[in-house]
Amino acid sequence: MIRVVERRTGYSRLGSQRVAYEVVGEGPIDLVLTPGSWGAFDTDWEDPVAELFFRRLASFSRLIRFDRRGTGASDPLDIDQLPPWESFVEELECVMDTVGSERAAIMTAYDAGPMGMLFAATKPELTSALILVNTSARFVVDDDYPIGVPLEAVQAMGETITERWGTEDHVLLQVPSRADDPRFRRWYAKKTRSIAGPAAIEAFYRSTAMSDARSLLPAIQAPTLVMHRTGYRYVPVAMGRYVAEHIPGAKFVELPGSDGPLYWENPEIALEAVEEFLTGIAPPPPPTRALATVLYTDIVDSTVMVERLGDTRWRGILDVHDSMATDLVDLLGGRYIKSTGDGVLATFDGPGRGIRFATTFRDHLQPLDVRIRAGLHCGEVEMRNGDIGGIAAHLAARILHEAAAGEILVSRTVKDLVVGSDVAFEDRGTHHLKGIDGDWELLAVRT
Repeated sequence: MIRVVERRTGYSRLGSQRVAYEVVGEGPIDLVLTPGSWGAFDTDWEDPVAELFFRRLASFSRLIRFDRRGTGASDPLDIDQLPPWESFVEELECVMDTVGSERAAIMTAYDAGPMGMLFAATKPELTSALILVNTSARFVVDDDYPIGVPLEAVQAMGETITERWGTEDHVLLQVPSRADDPRFRRWYAKKTRSIAGPAAIEAFYRSTAMSDARSLLPAIQAPTLVMHRTGYRYVPVAMGRYVAEHIPGAKFVELPGSDGPLYWENPEIALEAVEEFLTGIAPPPPPTRALATVLYTDIVDSTVMVERLGDTRWRGILDVHDSMATDLVDLLGGRYIKSTGDGVLATFDGPGRGIRFATTFRDHLQPLDVRIRAGLHCGEVEMRNGDIGGIAAHLAARILHEAAAGEILVSRTVKDLVVGSDVAFEDRGTHHLKGIDGDWELLAVRT
C-alpha cells in the first residue's frame, strides 16, 4: 500500500537565478529524478497514473525533482544561454544543498542521461547510485560507434520534435501506448507547452544531440542500473546495452514496450527494478578518485622575462599572477591545486569552466605583458591530500608542452564534452606525447 505523502515545493538560489524543486517522501534513500533536459514537475501530477508512479517511488525514498533553468517554474534564460551539461551538475548540486541531501541516487533519462553520467563521474561523493533510462552515451554514428544513428536522422528528429511540440501529435513520439486516449493527448500537449516553447526546446535538443559521453563511462564508480525499452524507437536498445557494458559493474534490465517515459506502460516492472536495486545496494565507500578536467598553465619565456625584469619585478608579477589565478579558479567553481612556479595546476568539474578559466586568465595577464599557454584533459584523477595524481594529470601536462604561446590546447575528450556550448576549436592533428602510449588528437580553442 502506498502512503499518502506531502509534496513540498520551493526555490533553490543559484546566483541571481532560481531553480524550482519539489520533495516528496521521507527516505531513507534520496532519489533525484530528472526525466530529460527539460521538465515541469507541477503538471506531471495532474495525471493520476503518473502521480501513482511518483508516490510509489516516494514510498521507499525521498523523491527530489527540479525544473532546469529555462524550463517549467525555474527562471528563464536567453535561448543562446541555455545551460549545458555542466550547468546541470551545478543546478543539481544547488538543489541537493537546499533540501539537505548529502548523497543521492541520480535517475536520468533520454538526453539527460549524459548529464547524470557527468554528475556521477565528477561528484562521486554526492552520488550513492546511478539509474539510466532509455538513454545513450552517444547518439550519432561514428567509425568506432556503429550502433549510432545517422546524423541526418538525428537532425530530422530534432525538426520533428520542434514541429510537434505542444500539440497532440507529440504523444506519438514519446507515449504511443496512450495515443488512442483523447483526454491524455490533450493533457500531454498541455504538459509539453508548460515546459517551454518550441524555440527553447529546439535549442536544448541541438545542445545535446551531438554529445559524446563515452569517456565518462569507465569513471563512474557508483552502483549503476541501466533500464531500456526494447521498442523505444528513438534510442535503440543496443545503445543502452553499450552503456551498461562500459560502466564497471552496471546492471542492465530490458523493459517491454515502446514508451519513452516509465509512467504509463508496464510501470510496475520498472518500479520493482528500481526499488530492488536501491534498497539492495550497500553504501559505496568514500571516493578516492573522480573525473575532473585537469588544467596546466605556464608563462611563456619565463627565464627570459626574469633576466629582463630582474628578481624584484619578476616576483611582483608572479604574486599578481598567483592571486589572479586563485581568485578566478574560485569564481568558476574549480579547485586550485598548486602553483608550479611559473604556472598553475587546477581542476574543474567540467571542461567548459576549465576553458573559460584559461581564456580569461590569458586575457587578464596581457596588460602585464605576460603570455601564457594552457593544456587541458578530462579524465580520472586520484585525490592525494590536496594534490592530484593519475594519468589524466600527466596527459594535461604533456598537452601543455605541445601548446604554442597564447594557445589553449585540449584533448579530443575535452572537445567531446563541451558539445552544445559556443566553444569552437581548430584541429592541431595527432601527437605522440612523451611517456604516454598511443597518438593523441589535440585541438586549439578558437578565440
